[in-house]
Amino acid sequence: MLFLTIVLLGAIVLGILFLIPGFTFSIKDKQGNDVSQSIASLEKVNLGGQEQWILIRGVDITKPIILFLHGGPGTSNMCLLRKYTDELEQHFIVVTWDQRGAGKSYQAINPHSSMTIDRFVLDTGELTQFLCHRFNQKKIFLVGHSWGSLIGILSIQKYPDLYHAYIGIGQIVNMHENEQISYGWTLAQATTAEDKRAIRTLTEIGNPPYTGDGQKKLMTQRRLLGKYGGELYGSSSGAFPLIFSSLISATEYTFFDKMNFFKGIFASNHLLWQELLTMNLNKQMLSFEVPIYFALGRHDYEAPSILAEQYFNIIEAPKKEIIWFENSAHFANIEENKKFDDLLTNRILPTIALV
Repeated sequence: MLFLTIVLLGAIVLGILFLIPGFTFSIKDKQGNDVSQSIASLEKVNLGGQEQWILIRGVDITKPIILFLHGGPGTSNMCLLRKYTDELEQHFIVVTWDQRGAGKSYQAINPHSSMTIDRFVLDTGELTQFLCHRFNQKKIFLVGHSWGSLIGILSIQKYPDLYHAYIGIGQIVNMHENEQISYGWTLAQATTAEDKRAIRTLTEIGNPPYTGDGQKKLMTQRRLLGKYGGELYGSSSGAFPLIFSSLISATEYTFFDKMNFFKGIFASNHLLWQELLTMNLNKQMLSFEVPIYFALGRHDYEAPSILAEQYFNIIEAPKKEIIWFENSAHFANIEENKKFDDLLTNRILPTIALV
């Protein structure tokens, strides 16, 4: 009887979890009342023939729009950013998007032939135009993180008339060199620490590009990178605990979404990684019509900031600026959240003639 009771209770709990829909909390004033001009909406949009999910939040629907492009490929940041955008929601309509194959948009991974960098850029353009039409604005601000920074750069090149400014975090430039530097730094840290197990593991997987089970070897290298603070500065666990805790507590994700979060990471990497390795912005993206800001973590060795700095020095743009986050690695906007908010609201926003 005890066993049957436990099984029954477990089935009931799972049933409840399956049935709870995703939702986002409304924006309230200090008295606990909904703010009349605010928006807090979790919704589907059709991009490139596939339904994909966006989260829109802001205290005033007349404010300028800012769209965040997440990293990965396939690593949604809807849940993580939701915990860090309260201040930005005072000044912008903040839009976070689960790209095809990621998180709530996992089902849009099909057909697999659509999982190309060009298609992600087209999706970005379609979403931007949708947002401009929805809120009666001509341009938006675009933020790209890691993989999203590659899509961001390609998007402002293709659609310059749609963007006020671009902000790159953990900016990707040359993926082949990116992986060489990331691996070399991780091995150097292990050597300095006399971490024989890590040295042995890194030596066994070999220098990138990896052969055999490349995805497993990449994940191994990233885990050790996180151990030495090259992903999240000052952490020996990397960003995974931060991401996982935000995922578990997120109301925007259903039980199935949370399972698809991990499936999306592995499947998207599998489909996009080889194309990503061919990307080198130094050879194709040097002149822009949009102001460019790089928010770089000084200790970032997942997307080594030295490569972004070198790239920054050779590009041309109406305005360009590097802002160094001295106590950050790959997640500058999270690790030094107040500084990032100040950058957007008090330094970038006032310089843009909004139309």
